Amino acid sequence: MRRGGQSYPCSCDVQQRGVVRVGCFVPTLSIAAGTIPGMCGIAGYVGPRNAVEVVFDQLKRLEYRGYDSAGIAYLNGTDAIHVLKRAGKLSELGRLLDEKTPESGIAIGHSRWATHGAPTDENAHPHHDRYEDIVLIHNGIVENYLELKQELLREGHTFRSETDTEVAAHVIGREFAQGVPLEEAVRRAAKRMRGAFAFVVFSRREPAKFVAARNFSPLIIGLGEGENMVASDVPALLPYTRRVTYLEDDRIAVVTCEGVTVTDLDGKVLEALVDEIQWDIEAAEKGGYEHFMLKEIHEQPDVVRQCLAGRIDEHARVRLDNAFSETVWQEVDRVNIIACGSAYHAGLMGKYLFERELRLPTDVFYSSEFRYGDPLLSPKSLAVFISQSGETIDSLAALRLCKQRRIRTLGIVNVVGSSIARECDRTVFTQAGPEISVASTKAYLAQCLVLELLALHIAQVREMPGIRIEQEAGRLSGLADKLALALEVEGRMQEVAQAQKDARLAFFLGRNADAHVTREAALKLKEVAYVPTQECPAGEMKHGPLALIEQGTLAVFGATDPEVRDKLASNVKEVQARGGYALVVTTDDDGSLDGVGDELVRVPATGSPYLDALLAVVPLQLLAYHLARARGCEIDQPRTLAKSVTVE
Repeated sequence: MRRGGQSYPCSCDVQQRGVVRVGCFVPTLSIAAGTIPGMCGIAGYVGPRNAVEVVFDQLKRLEYRGYDSAGIAYLNGTDAIHVLKRAGKLSELGRLLDEKTPESGIAIGHSRWATHGAPTDENAHPHHDRYEDIVLIHNGIVENYLELKQELLREGHTFRSETDTEVAAHVIGREFAQGVPLEEAVRRAAKRMRGAFAFVVFSRREPAKFVAARNFSPLIIGLGEGENMVASDVPALLPYTRRVTYLEDDRIAVVTCEGVTVTDLDGKVLEALVDEIQWDIEAAEKGGYEHFMLKEIHEQPDVVRQCLAGRIDEHARVRLDNAFSETVWQEVDRVNIIACGSAYHAGLMGKYLFERELRLPTDVFYSSEFRYGDPLLSPKSLAVFISQSGETIDSLAALRLCKQRRIRTLGIVNVVGSSIARECDRTVFTQAGPEISVASTKAYLAQCLVLELLALHIAQVREMPGIRIEQEAGRLSGLADKLALALEVEGRMQEVAQAQKDARLAFFLGRNADAHVTREAALKLKEVAYVPTQECPAGEMKHGPLALIEQGTLAVFGATDPEVRDKLASNVKEVQARGGYALVVTTDDDGSLDGVGDELVRVPATGSPYLDALLAVVPLQLLAYHLARARGCEIDQPRTLAKSVTVE
């Protein structure tokens, strides 16, 4: 495939350069049905460059999302739409493109994470309609696809794949065959579909445009000069533009090289906001590290500085300008933290803080369980939603339930412009920068820091006795330097990882905040090294899990809390007595654990039990990374996992 800078002609039927308008798309979402879209990669381009090259590059920048097949559709000057797709890594598609050397002024592409049908060439996107007039890529799930498919089969349609996406293409194609414009065909077809989805469609009969539609699944439109593009996440757009508009739920867009028009179901055109992306392209690259995960672990001192920037003033007082008013903080009587995965583990740290320091009752819910558990929500409670991407579907559904019940909502997210950021009453951004590796490291740290800032802010507003705000803020301000020192244990963690690379089971144990941090460390080991783990508070080990300890079992202990170190030392001995290998992480100001365990790793003491425990996650992140590397695992894109989970 040629990688040159030649231009390719693009004839457009829209003459208003840079027009961006917004309306409202048909509301067909049915959350309660229980099938919500997966976070695959969407890419599209129309303009003077070779669109196939641009779209392939966009897909490469979306690889971190996790996928199992990929494909591209384009026009090559004839009346036919060409589709190239392959199961497996993007490199498989790249080899196919190199053989074909396609050139076009319009193309769309997709990296699929399988939901309906196995990851095969046939099930990969894009998909044609019956007449091969249109081609479609799709993130999400059409819930009533079987009903629609039976209807189409009765009309004589045949299908090449097992996917709901191909059904959607046939439904749109059937409407398009009636002679209406492509965008009208999409509108009509959407009335027949239930679910949550994002579509990008183009046609051989209207070759100068593609139509994008969002219903609950993210789509971002990049705005250029004489070119425009679409993607499911910002990194795919950065090499080409920094001007973007986020397509809202229930809206469609007609995208040509001359402009973008976003309308509602009736064709009503409204104005849209255009955002300027501030990220550097280099922030989405590895920066000399072998893997994004390692790069992001080492970025954490800078993440601390970014997260705290502007939030601790010269008087060591905490400022959260986008939080609620003081009246609200005085009134809140309960906090419900709702999150998934690493964000859930950050929520457990928040519970520790809010109850221990603020005496504020706090519950932590898995997002996937929250809305099905008929939660008891006090009118004066606060629901806190933690999500790196801001698009986590279970969290988003729980958020909408809280809003229906008129509960105050606060988002702690990393991605500006994301759904949770937009829909929460208030949002505090973690400011961690783009996190590319599927396994979250720096985003988890930033979430825990924001929770600490939030706790201090509430204590400040409530003027709570016994909490020395200035002292705690000072500890936060010095955290970046201590974190940099904690990273110096990498060599030792690499040695431990090499020695333990054949471990068949790993225990992760701690007490108080250490128990929450080791739970997160266990998730990292599962995610990237595929080692089964058993994690629980150390005191629970004798109530069953101890039976799993055998010769060579790896046991990781968080031991930063001086109040419970003696008890934890006893747990270490219990493991060693049964032939287990004990790795103990503690602080550098304590000698009581000298000689305890097989390997003792120290992190700098901060004076805060919360921050001491949080620092202990650094050597354990490094352990997970190096153990995965020693085992030859796919670190940045672990099998079957995606960066942002939007399949319920």
